[in-house]
Amino acid sequence: MAQSGVNLASLIGSRICHDLISPIGAITNGLELLDMSGAVEGPEMELIADSVGNAGARIRFFRIAYGASSDQMLGRAELVGLLDDLNRSARAKADWAPTEPVARAEVRMAFLALQCCETALPFGGSVRMDRQGDRWIVTAEAKKLSVDPALWEGLSNPAALKQVTPAQVQFALLPAVVEDAGRRVTVETSDRQLVIRF
Repeated sequence: MAQSGVNLASLIGSRICHDLISPIGAITNGLELLDMSGAVEGPEMELIADSVGNAGARIRFFRIAYGASSDQMLGRAELVGLLDDLNRSARAKADWAPTEPVARAEVRMAFLALQCCETALPFGGSVRMDRQGDRWIVTAEAKKLSVDPALWEGLSNPAALKQVTPAQVQFALLPAVVEDAGRRVTVETSDRQLVIRF
């Protein structure tokens, strides 16, 4: 049975995240054992622990954003906890507004939109993910935005998107995932704000 490009990419993303989360968990457990034994202390240990914690949070995020989606419901506590872990080392702080559980497929779209917004916030800022009815509104705000017009036009007009780098893959994937859900992306930009709706 043939797979669509989006489905195949999702399966690859799921496989990579699945294979990486176990060794990251093992390193975390090893660090906890070292900490309990008092064998190693100091800034070096803190640096390793922070790096492993960040890697684990990124993999959990990528598993949702780039992995296979489903109708599985994800609760607010889980999503806020994940974003709090990511916010510790991020310049752009992410805020999850919905209070009710949300289907993983919906969270995937919001997380891809978050990653698009992060590219426009190299100096920091905030990104709020909210849902009104069945529509999503992802709003990025900063004192200074860095917007690549070609990338942002590609969200609402995928035919205009010529080529993306690995760091920009979310700009190609978000419109495809949103279209698969029977929706369309719209973008509004101003000097200090970006709004993605779908």
